[in-house]
This record gives sequence, C-alpha cells and structure tokens, in this order.
Amino acid sequence: MTVRRVAPKTTKRANVRFIDTNVLLYAVLRNEEEQAKAARANEILLGRDLALSVQVLQEFYTQATRESRPGRITHELATSAIDSLRRFPIEDVTIGLMLAALETRTRFQISYWDAAIIEAARRLDCEVVLTEDLNDGQDYAGVRVENPFRDC
Repeated sequence: MTVRRVAPKTTKRANVRFIDTNVLLYAVLRNEEEQAKAARANEILLGRDLALSVQVLQEFYTQATRESRPGRITHELATSAIDSLRRFPIEDVTIGLMLAALETRTRFQISYWDAAIIEAARRLDCEVVLTEDLNDGQDYAGVRVENPFRDC
C-alpha cells in the first residue's frame, strides 16, 4: 500500500498549477490537427509545479482508452501514464469535495464536473487551473483559469 503525503496547507501554493484532463489527453493522443497543443501539453508536463485530482486521472483513463476515440491508447500505456503522474500532488474525491463542488456549481453556474476541478484545485492550494474547458481568465473565488492552448 502506498501512502501519499500531503503538504501542510498553511500557505498558498502560488506556483503550483492544477492541470485538467485535456492537458493529459493532448500529451498522449496523436492528432495531426492538434500538434501545437500536444507540444504545449508535453511542455507543461515537464514542470514540477503541477497538481491534479483522482477525477482528472479517471477522466484521462476513460477518454484516452475509449474504443471510439481515434488514436486511442492501450490500457497498459494509460496505466503507465497514470503511474508517472503520481509524482504530483493528487487530490482524492471525497464527500467534502463533492459538497463544495455542488456549492460552486450553483454559485458560478458551471457543470458539476468543472466545479469539482475548481474545488480540487482549491483544496491543493492552487491558484491556477490549466484547462480549455472553462473561461480563460475567469476567477472562481480565488482559483483562476488559464487556457494553456489559447495561442495554439
């Protein structure tokens, strides 16, 4: 059994960015039309200043291995990628996170899944979420969204 150590939450991790599923997908899926996004995603993943959640890993596995997806990857490649991502802080999905996401969903009128991403980032003290799924620059009560692919 592997025990994950969690850093104390006494100060904001101003330099730690939360990555959403689309960053992981662009990094592994090969689509000729999205080469610039793939390069940007792989550049991001070279950093040490990243965090993610179990939800992101679940979505990554499901989407990357989906039979109907062109260029899908194998179960073995997906699990290997997930194993390598364990070097980053990972937020578990808990009832507390779910309840906070439900409140965020209502407050900001976003999907539950997007709200869960915002709340996982907040629990990891990340000020920034890297995603193309929410409005670039939007602040969700202290968690700001950046679209890392806006120039791709």
